[in-house]
Amino acid sequence: MDIVDLPERITGPSAWYGPDLAASGAWLVTLDSAQSAEVEGQAQAYLAKGGDIAQMTKADFALPKSVPLIREAVDECLHRRGFVVLRGLPPHAENIPMAAAMFYGIGTHMGNARSQNGKGHLLGHVCDLGLSTTDANVRIYQTTERQNYHTDSCDIVGLMCLRGAKSGGLSGLVSSQTIYNEMLARRPDLLKLLFEPIATDRRGEVTADGREYFEIPIFNWYESYLSALYAPHYVRSAPRLDGVPDLTEAQIEALDLLDTLADDKALNLEFALQPGDLLFTHNHTIMHDRTAYEEWGDLARRRHLLRLWLAIPGARPLPDVYAQRYGSTTIGDRGGIVVADTKHNAPLEPV
Repeated sequence: MDIVDLPERITGPSAWYGPDLAASGAWLVTLDSAQSAEVEGQAQAYLAKGGDIAQMTKADFALPKSVPLIREAVDECLHRRGFVVLRGLPPHAENIPMAAAMFYGIGTHMGNARSQNGKGHLLGHVCDLGLSTTDANVRIYQTTERQNYHTDSCDIVGLMCLRGAKSGGLSGLVSSQTIYNEMLARRPDLLKLLFEPIATDRRGEVTADGREYFEIPIFNWYESYLSALYAPHYVRSAPRLDGVPDLTEAQIEALDLLDTLADDKALNLEFALQPGDLLFTHNHTIMHDRTAYEEWGDLARRRHLLRLWLAIPGARPLPDVYAQRYGSTTIGDRGGIVVADTKHNAPLEPV
């Protein structure tokens, strides 16, 4: 792709600047008492009949009062700002099956849950497992370390906050569309490199193609949509693998500029999720982060979030190269991590 072939500046609500959103607060939507009670009631009923979270469908979780709000949240993610926080649910931090049923039930009205790791987990637990990324196969969400701005391998990622940290652990969001615009204005020569395939480390979760890495450009322009796919730590660790060349000086400069822009307070938005909050983020237009954090020192009080990866009917088309990571580009049936003999399940404790 020549510099002259780069897409024009992205306009519209997806290309936002954090300080503007911080001032507006429009991204925070509160469920009313009737909607909250409806979600709780459906979760209680599903668990009372012995329902398996991993087998739940939207037919099992009727939400007539809440569905309009959920549909609006999906539309906001896919077609406008790219994220939304839903507030008003009790966290049920001491009753994980209840919290999981509420969260997963809302997710069934948004899309189809996808496996988040090689163990087939449809429900993820984001908390410190006492691990460190000095182990090349550990994923950062299993530690207290900062995640850095990245995307997940699905259309929309959802998080439910059960408990916060003693300090730190803020959620950060930045528009990849805004980052693109800034790079286009400042260094189109480096931006061009991010439209070329680049290796990303699978961190030991080898998929059906047998490769330990995938090669997808960070920015992809397809059918008039600009989509981003980026895992900074795993791009930079990929050269440890056989067959992956070292990054060139120009690639490193391009990645450094991308990371610098993502970290710029003039672009990004940081906030603390409260217990019970749900955050839904569109991976194709938003990169997300979590700051490093300090735990309470009591395992029963540790920071704990639940996570969903969702494939969304009606989402944007993606180029064929995404199949390396997403398994398929079929809208509504793509994304996640599937390795040999994967069996889907929804663990109710961190594992």
